[in-house]
Amino acid sequence: MATAFDRTREDVGNIIALEHVNLAIPDQQLATAFYIAGLGFTRDPYLFPGLENMWVNIGRSQCHLPSRGTQRLRGTIGIVVPDLQKLVQRLEKTAPRLAGTQFKFSVQSDHVNATCPWGNRFRCHAPSGEFGPMELGIPYVEFDVPRGSAAGIAGFYCELIGAKAAVGWHQGNAVASIDAGPEQQLLFRETDAPLPAYDNHHIQIYIADFSGPHAALSKRGLITEESNAHQYRFRDIVDPASGVVLYTLEHEVRSLQNPLYARPLINRNPDQTNNSYIRGQDTFRGTY
Repeated sequence: MATAFDRTREDVGNIIALEHVNLAIPDQQLATAFYIAGLGFTRDPYLFPGLENMWVNIGRSQCHLPSRGTQRLRGTIGIVVPDLQKLVQRLEKTAPRLAGTQFKFSVQSDHVNATCPWGNRFRCHAPSGEFGPMELGIPYVEFDVPRGSAAGIAGFYCELIGAKAAVGWHQGNAVASIDAGPEQQLLFRETDAPLPAYDNHHIQIYIADFSGPHAALSKRGLITEESNAHQYRFRDIVDPASGVVLYTLEHEVRSLQNPLYARPLINRNPDQTNNSYIRGQDTFRGTY
């Protein structure tokens, strides 16, 4: 007798990948101390090697850190790292360099919380079945959203973007979960806390059906930038029924024909040092 599989579990939806989170920073030296020395990530060696921007590789995803002020994501960036104990050791070593900033970290039972010098929050996890085969990457970005908005946000992504979306509950709060590629999600968690004013940070996604969402967004007047043949942007997430703006978050939307799609990213082994060097171990050898 043939095995019965739930084939819907393999459906991807229209969003193929969450490629980067963009957060402006005022100081590359402090950013290097936190992202590279502390978290153990890798500065992209090929693009933006100067002082105007730095791209930080995290498995197949990135943080883009342009040097033009300070931006703070209204939520938390989820990270998978290969070893939490070694992460804590790096953060302890880096802490004196970040004294006087908003940097802090705390060790929880199953994750490590880390805050960048300008207040951006990261929740760092060890590899586990929850994140599939990922050993280094961004499995989710979680946004704080107003009470009563989760269902409408899920409807927006489902109806206008063609993404897989659902609403669940966590610790008494509704959460809209949007599939954003294999082992990746956008999470919108309701809160009663007041939200800071939006400061123009953004995320970037790749989608398979590029023209369909463009047409749906254009019909509602939501396209904010016609960047080029391979990219456009929108900012407002609206209730698909009423048109009311539920949340503002700029999305850089790219097609699969964008030259940057699936660009190989270099990830180093942060345990490699000159004093304990092992030949052939420079590159991260796990699963992204």
